[in-house]
Amino acid sequence: MNTKRYGWQTTTLAWAAACAVGLASGAALAQTKASANSSAAAPNLPTLSSPLGKTQPSTLQNATFTNAPQGSFSSRVNAAAGIAPAGPSANAPVGGGVGAGTHGAGSPIAPLVEKAGVVSWSVLTELKTKTEKNRILPVFNASQMALNQKTQKLQGFMMPLEPGEKQRHFLLTSVPMSCGFCVPGGPESMVEVRTKSPIAYTLDAVVVEGKFTVLSDDPYGLYYRVTDAVGVK
Repeated sequence: MNTKRYGWQTTTLAWAAACAVGLASGAALAQTKASANSSAAAPNLPTLSSPLGKTQPSTLQNATFTNAPQGSFSSRVNAAAGIAPAGPSANAPVGGGVGAGTHGAGSPIAPLVEKAGVVSWSVLTELKTKTEKNRILPVFNASQMALNQKTQKLQGFMMPLEPGEKQRHFLLTSVPMSCGFCVPGGPESMVEVRTKSPIAYTLDAVVVEGKFTVLSDDPYGLYYRVTDAVGVK
């Protein structure tokens, strides 16, 4: 696995986060599982297959996502691995991933409500990308650059990267996780957060405030980061 390429690193974060979520929120997830299972429809996921011709649902290395829409996060993983899409769309511009993701209608977790003074996810997810030396990189617009290196407030859902009830390092996402082994949206739909002091994990939306930075070429494929963050009530 080439750790310099975009895509696999973000997938690795998803797996790490999945383990952390299990340890940080087992009780909370168990409490809402019945409601989620009864009301949420099964998603139509792309097939995960390997060049060896055998389906390997538990293996990501040497795997490709088939039926991935051009510009989707899955197609960008393929691009990171040097796998060109078939058909006339092979040379088409790459879009902004899967954007903000989708908050399931049957989710037991309340969706975000826009708040004054808090950066909107619509600003962060309105983003183009470019391909450079077999890597997919973000192209930030004026609105996003205006936020750079300044103190900002953001709201979202915690995706832990460490075990424990309290978190110092996590991803803040625009929609809650619906799969324990997936990121809920494209990299433009999440912000890496490092806090001054631990923040208690919760399934509900949180607001954090800290120094916001845009990431033009992050080794993990992330686009945004907040440091020295504190929780805001």
